[in-house]
Amino acid sequence: MPRATDLAELVRAPAALSVPGDVVAGAAAAGALDRRTPALAAASVLLYWAGMAANDWADRRLDAVERPERPIPSGRVTPGTALGLAAGLTAAGVALAATAGGRRAASVAVPLAAAVWGYDLAAKNTPAGPAVMAACRGLDVLLGATGGRVLRAVPAAVTVAAHTWTVTALSRREVTGADAALPLRTLAGTALVAAGAATVPTGRARSAGRAMPRRRRGPAGVEMLPALLAGSYAARYGAAQARVVADPSAARVRAAVGAGITGLPALQGALAARAGAGLLGLAVAAAAPLGRRLARKVSPT
Repeated sequence: MPRATDLAELVRAPAALSVPGDVVAGAAAAGALDRRTPALAAASVLLYWAGMAANDWADRRLDAVERPERPIPSGRVTPGTALGLAAGLTAAGVALAATAGGRRAASVAVPLAAAVWGYDLAAKNTPAGPAVMAACRGLDVLLGATGGRVLRAVPAAVTVAAHTWTVTALSRREVTGADAALPLRTLAGTALVAAGAATVPTGRARSAGRAMPRRRRGPAGVEMLPALLAGSYAARYGAAQARVVADPSAARVRAAVGAGITGLPALQGALAARAGAGLLGLAVAAAAPLGRRLARKVSPT
């Protein structure tokens, strides 16, 4: 029987801190923050863990050569256990989403699960890989929006998807290293993502939920918080990519990928604050430093 620590390493447990913010950002944008949101966030985490386990099962032969320390090639977790865990977590995630959010949530959770498995089993090592992974994160944002006006959450979904594209594109060079052109492209993408998240829509106030009255906010409220959180995201993740430009070694690339994963809550927090959920955005962003500390114990990549 594998130890709990081995299973935690298999599913990259600490990296799941970057997941609930997708649902929160989507729910805030759609005006759907309610009692269903925590359950949908939990379903999202289960699907994320399923994807990590399926990823290592699919990569077990490659990892035996490139990353023999991982749970499956090291013999700490059997391939059958990893595959069974991935399937079980997928079923549990879809079931929880359907229970909490009904047919609308299930209509997003099922394609999300299919995209996760499609990436792991088919798309990952193809040119379509970054786009498929970006779609997974975009659907994750829309899962949170299913209780409200889903179209309003599309900009947030596109923003998170664009960030995910940059991280996935870098992750494909974690072992071999990269040329300087790749981090320059992803760095430009990060700048655009941060700028979009920092901009509060003009002409109307955005409410975090259906019952919240619209009201003007001063510069210390919604108008400043998205910029502060987006700036924090861009500074940390952007600095890691800038180091890859200077030294495109595999170690630098892995560090940038880790910064992209652990820095995502700051971006999600900016999007939630942009939709009017300032305090909740701060709470989401608070997962970023915690994720960085936990990443020192269990690698998020």
